[in-house]
Amino acid sequence: MKIWSKRLILSATGVTAGWLMSNALTGPAAAQTPAPAAKGAPTQATAAPAAKGPTAGEAFKNVTTASLKVLTVSDFLGAMGVMAAALGYDCADCHPGAGSDKVDWVFDTPKKKTARKMVDMVATINRTNFGGAQMVTCFTCHHGRDLPVTTIALDTLYGPPNEEKRDIIVRGEGQPSADSIIDKYVAAVGGAQKWAGIKSWIATGTSLGYEGLGGGGTFTIAAQAPDKRVTQIQFKDHPERGDSTRAYNGTSGWIKSPRGLVPEYEFTGSELEGMHTDALTSFPNQLKTAFRNWTVGQNDVIGDKEVYVLQGRNQTASGMFYATFYFDTKTNLLVREVRFSASPIGRIPTQMDFSDYRDVQGVKFPFKYQFSWLDGRDQFQISDVKVNVSIDAAKFGKP
Repeated sequence: MKIWSKRLILSATGVTAGWLMSNALTGPAAAQTPAPAAKGAPTQATAAPAAKGPTAGEAFKNVTTASLKVLTVSDFLGAMGVMAAALGYDCADCHPGAGSDKVDWVFDTPKKKTARKMVDMVATINRTNFGGAQMVTCFTCHHGRDLPVTTIALDTLYGPPNEEKRDIIVRGEGQPSADSIIDKYVAAVGGAQKWAGIKSWIATGTSLGYEGLGGGGTFTIAAQAPDKRVTQIQFKDHPERGDSTRAYNGTSGWIKSPRGLVPEYEFTGSELEGMHTDALTSFPNQLKTAFRNWTVGQNDVIGDKEVYVLQGRNQTASGMFYATFYFDTKTNLLVREVRFSASPIGRIPTQMDFSDYRDVQGVKFPFKYQFSWLDGRDQFQISDVKVNVSIDAAKFGKP
């Protein structure tokens, strides 16, 4: 098991929601300079409505530094996730008693004090050397360890090449246009005309958490065009836990996590843009106009598949929002999506993997779907999909 997986283990039991109560760090939220947009790429996009809510400084105690005080609650949680993942930490490494009823989120530990200094150092490096662009983050040096390694291991030198992928895609030479890649994808899943006639769908099946922790469940994913989506997991063997829900109604989004110290909160800031994107791209014919700018990179490999690499980006009030899509060059089907939300200490990644596409009334759906984020990973095995079904609007509202 990789060293940074420890945080995912704790999150599966709901402990990581406590990062909301943690102490603040500081650092600029400047975005790395993006690559030029692909020629001919569409410039229209529907941005997520700006949701208002309390800032981290207003909602929690002892959030004292300027850059994190102004973050929304959900972006603050994401920033703490970036910190934990970069160092291979979990809540208890910095917060005494985390995971128990005697936790003290406010107490200043030596690690918190050191973290403030380190993030200030990173901010200074970026400001002084890169014009404020976010070129250096916690993960740049730590790579999932509490103490950075300063000397390369020879096994690493002579081992397999580094497969970590770029956040920001550089335009590839001689590549097809963004329009053509998306058009082939839409055709592969049934065609624009077929998808234009689909206004809603509901998928059901079984789910499993990271390495089986937290137990499995049954799920329902429902989407309604143009921009509503909800994922709800029920734990039938543990009904006392309640449901796990991520809901977006076209303007606002919420998350509800069983066993969480903060069991329910509203998404705001850049994470809201992520939910908006998930809702839009639930209907493939909307992908082309979901982003204002597109960049086509060099082909890459995921597993045994050669893939086209296509990145969209939108400017939001919280910073630049990116999403990278990987399409199988043989089937033109979507294999993976990775989206990045902004935070002062590093981008917040969310990854979705798709496979086992099957025909449903003339269009294709991926019957295997994996959703990974800094707080855990859910695997979904779809057993049934129904299209153009009536869905109560309340289903997309606050859980």
